[in-house]
Amino acid sequence: MRRDSIFYKLFQQFPPLLFQLLPSPPPNADVYRFDSGAVKEPKFEIDGVFLPNEADGIVYFCEVQFQKDEQLYERVFAESLLYFYRNRHRFSDWQTVIIYPSRSIEQGKIHPYRALLNSEQVHRIYLNELGNIRELPIWVALMVLTTVDEIQAPAEARYLLKRTVDQSSSRAIIEMVTTIMVYKFEALSQKEVEAMLGITLQETRVYREIKAKGVKQGRIQGRMQGIRQGHEQGRKQEAINLVVRILIKRFGNLSDEMRASISDLSLTLLEELSEAILDFSNLADLQTWLTARSSKFQNP
Repeated sequence: MRRDSIFYKLFQQFPPLLFQLLPSPPPNADVYRFDSGAVKEPKFEIDGVFLPNEADGIVYFCEVQFQKDEQLYERVFAESLLYFYRNRHRFSDWQTVIIYPSRSIEQGKIHPYRALLNSEQVHRIYLNELGNIRELPIWVALMVLTTVDEIQAPAEARYLLKRTVDQSSSRAIIEMVTTIMVYKFEALSQKEVEAMLGITLQETRVYREIKAKGVKQGRIQGRMQGIRQGHEQGRKQEAINLVVRILIKRFGNLSDEMRASISDLSLTLLEELSEAILDFSNLADLQTWLTARSSKFQNP
């Protein structure tokens, strides 16, 4: 399930969502704007940066973590503090929010960071501890819906759809529920998902986008499968050529550095990249993907 893109969309649609998770939100929470951030030298990518509208305000960093990472806090605090350092003239203070599905995903060795983790500057949110999904604010409930198991999810999704009747942003909420459920039940047919939710999915923009993406992804994966089943000699170069052509068609010319990084990928990672391409919005997403997997680069 592509949770990164789902949470990105949630924060884009409703930036105050982050502050509904905090015990002491800023008084001007409704005027913060959501952005993504990058810090160079070294290159860090931050999941989300919430920027105040006034000068000298508090900047909030957000990390959504659904997989175990035993060096998460090293990276998160390095990113946050380096970003704050390079933008010190813009902000008076910083806070960091880490969102987990449950405590079991949290990094095990936290002793070196005890002062920060126990301070008012760092907030650890465990979605499974926020309470009954049906009693939560609607946007917080959407976050929790991403963690609900497949047996319970259909009933909770239908309940959230019913709650949108009195919401001014009902269309956006319907789109988010649809996005979460289509990603959660990718193996189901259109009619099966429609019956599950009690709505007609072709009426929603996200369904058309996801299905169009699925068809295109199927064609790409079919081609990659053909490459893998072909002769050993030259199959990696053919995979490289395919990935590069797709990227150029979507985003324009690639830098020599990006081309070199792609050429260094193993055939397995090239296949992984071909699956990820359609989730990229720009070349920055590609660079993030390449950077995250730099330790895996190897020749087959």
